[in-house]
Amino acid sequence: MLHSPPSLKTPKAHSLWRMSVAPMLDWTDRHCRFFHRLLSQRALLYTEMVNAGAIVHGGTERHLRFNAEEHPVALQLGGSEREVLVRSARLGQAWGYDEINLNCGCPSERVQRGAFGACLMQEPSLVADCIKAMVDVVEVPVTVKHRIGIDKNEDYGFVRDFVGTVAEAGCKVFIVHARNAWLKGLSPKENRQVPPLRYGVVAQLKQDFPHLTIAINGGFTDDASVQAQLQQVDGVMVGREVYHNPWWLSRWDEVFYGDAPQTLTREAVEATMVEYMAREAAQHGTHWYAIARHMLGLRHGLRGARHWRQVWSNHRLKDLPAHAVMALAHQPPSGPD
Repeated sequence: MLHSPPSLKTPKAHSLWRMSVAPMLDWTDRHCRFFHRLLSQRALLYTEMVNAGAIVHGGTERHLRFNAEEHPVALQLGGSEREVLVRSARLGQAWGYDEINLNCGCPSERVQRGAFGACLMQEPSLVADCIKAMVDVVEVPVTVKHRIGIDKNEDYGFVRDFVGTVAEAGCKVFIVHARNAWLKGLSPKENRQVPPLRYGVVAQLKQDFPHLTIAINGGFTDDASVQAQLQQVDGVMVGREVYHNPWWLSRWDEVFYGDAPQTLTREAVEATMVEYMAREAAQHGTHWYAIARHMLGLRHGLRGARHWRQVWSNHRLKDLPAHAVMALAHQPPSGPD
């Protein structure tokens, strides 16, 4: 039987969106979210962006299946066709997701060709129409994740009017990536690094819309930077830092929610993941290698971490059972670390 994380507690006076792990394409699948939930019971977890059309056209189970242990968990949709989004939102609620989120922030050319993602910020009335349609058919929150601007236009009025228009349609929660999205000339990776972070824009949104829940995303790597933002806005979403250094998550419940310190150990988390790998192999035929990739940062910064990581990512060990790989990972390395 899987080791169970401690019982979830009702978040005191804190918003559901106080701390969250960002949707990250090819990374935050259900295996990654199971792993992250072992580390924090409070953080809100997001799926990768899922094409709404793929959900309704035959890929429902493949795209929506998740582990009960993941709650609270949000489904992020990509799309701009109202009826398709409505059907996807209904399915997301039926499958048990705690939130439906519309992606209005992804700048990739592939997403732009589908007429959704960040380019939707240029059509606030369309976004509002889609949001209202989803709000009307589901009971869970319908939220939006977006940027603070498009290309090099840094006019605050652009994002203020976008938020105001969409809020009138019934959206009460906005997760704001504090960079512009440059739709031409930058890769998705460069769009996370080149456009300057402008946290003040997000703080201004909170001042102008005090009745809305405003969470901020972009560039957070430590407790202090997060705490500073929690004095300005309602929540902080963290992405790649958590993926590469997941043990930071194990502090969140204590530092950002005031819970008692966890007694969790990396060894216990790894053992639970190995049990999960066995369950996934038996139930769904999932190979442990597809799961282990998400926990390669678990021993980040510790002595022996390189050897441990190399063992868990060694494709020549694929034929071994996961518990045997774990044993090898904890044997002393044969050479310098």
